[in-house]
Amino acid sequence: MPDAAKLVAAVGMAALAFIVSFVIMPLFDEDTNFGWFVHVNVVVGFCVGWTVLGSRAGRSITSAINVGLTAPVVMVFWCLFVQSCNEMTRIAMKNRYDGAFEALVAIFEIGAEWALLMTTIPIWTTLLVGGMIVGLMTEYAWRTWR
Repeated sequence: MPDAAKLVAAVGMAALAFIVSFVIMPLFDEDTNFGWFVHVNVVVGFCVGWTVLGSRAGRSITSAINVGLTAPVVMVFWCLFVQSCNEMTRIAMKNRYDGAFEALVAIFEIGAEWALLMTTIPIWTTLLVGGMIVGLMTEYAWRTWR
């Protein structure tokens, strides 16, 4: 059921995904073509905010902070998975894999490589502090507009 808390959580996580996407971009090679990178991450952030953060609103401030710490981790997992699938498909279209199983394994190899690339203090600080702020905003929205 749609409510204000889910909307606030979704918009907040989408904004967090937007900010972190631009923080991550300089870590890649200079000639990287990002294409729909930011757009896909924002959509994933919106969905995670709606389902993970918004559905758990109204429990307590402590719960809001805890879910606010959990939601960015979930968002990073799904963004890495979707972006890795996209990269695997791009590479597969160039006939670089010998079979389907090798392509499926490449999704996790690419995701692990990118996860290591983005393991920096500024990125995770932005994610966790931003997640706590969005969690508290979601709790406030739930208490204000029930």
